[in-house]
Amino acid sequence: MKSALPASHRNTAIAVVLSLVAATLLFFHPAAQGESPPTAVFWLLLVVLAGAALWTIRRVAAINGTRFDGMLTAALFGLWVLYFWQLLVVAFEVPRVLLPAPSLIAQSLLDNYDKLWGDFAQTVLKAVCVGWLVGSGLGFAVAVAIDRLPFLQRGLLPLASLTSTVPLVAVAPIAVMWFGFEWPSKAAVVVLMTFFPMLVSTLAGLQASGKLERELMYSYAASYSRTLWSLRLPAATPFLMGALKVNATLALIGAIVAEFFGSPTVGLGFRISTEASRMNMALVWGAIVVAAITGSLAYALLVQLERRAAFWHPSVRGK
Repeated sequence: MKSALPASHRNTAIAVVLSLVAATLLFFHPAAQGESPPTAVFWLLLVVLAGAALWTIRRVAAINGTRFDGMLTAALFGLWVLYFWQLLVVAFEVPRVLLPAPSLIAQSLLDNYDKLWGDFAQTVLKAVCVGWLVGSGLGFAVAVAIDRLPFLQRGLLPLASLTSTVPLVAVAPIAVMWFGFEWPSKAAVVVLMTFFPMLVSTLAGLQASGKLERELMYSYAASYSRTLWSLRLPAATPFLMGALKVNATLALIGAIVAEFFGSPTVGLGFRISTEASRMNMALVWGAIVVAAITGSLAYALLVQLERRAAFWHPSVRGK
C-alpha cells in the first residue's frame, strides 16, 4: 500500500524529525545548560545544526498543495528561532537584564498568569476591541458620507487627515485628562489611530467597481443605496479587510503606548513600564509575548474572514 504523501514530502518530514532529534540531544549538552564553558566541538555542532535548520525550513517552505503550508513554515521557523535564542543566550552568558532566555520568559508567563490575564483583559478586551470597532466604524461611516455628498470631501477629508498626523505621545496624555485613567482614555487613542486608515481605504474601495458595472446599475435606475449595497461595497471588501488588518495592529500598539502615560495598576503597557523600572525583564518580555501572540491571532482571524467574505476576488483566490 502506497503512502498518501509524495516522496519529496516524506523525505522532508524525515529530515525535519532528524534535525529536531539532533537539536534535542544538543540541548542537553552541558554547555547548552550552562554547566560548563562551550567547547569548539559544541560550536561546530551548533553551526552544523544551524545549516540543517535553514535547509529544513527551505524544504518545508517549498511544499505546496496543502492548506497549512504557511503555518508549518512559520511554526518551524519560530521553533528554531527560540531554540537558538535559548542556546546562544546560555552559552554566551548574556545577563538577564539584557536578554532573558526563552525558558525564563516561559517560566515568568506561568508564574504571573493571573497578572497577565488581567492585563490582557484590560488592554485587549476593553481598550483595543472597543477602540478598534468604534474607530473603524466611524471611518467607514464618514467615508460613505463623503462618497454620497462629494462637497464634504473638500472640507472633511483634510480635517480627517489631521488625525493621522497628531503624535501619539501628544494625544495620550490629553486623552487621560479627558477620559480618566481607566480604559476609555486608551480606547479614545485607539479610535483616533484607526479612524483615518479605514476612511482612506473605504474611499478607495468605493471607487474600485468598474465603470461598466456602474453604468449598468444606472441603466436599471438603481438607487444609491442599492448600488452601494449590491455593487460598490462588495467591490470594496478587500480594501475594507485590509484596513481592518492594519487597524488591528495599530489598535494594539496605540493602547499599549497610551498606558505608559497614565493607567490603573493593570494593563500590558502598565506592566511593561513598571516591570522595566524594576529590572524584571522576564516579565516585561512575557507581556510582549502576550501582545505579539494577540496581534498575530487577530491578524490570522481577519485573514480567514477575508477569505470567506471576498472569496471571489482575484487577490484572495490566488492565496
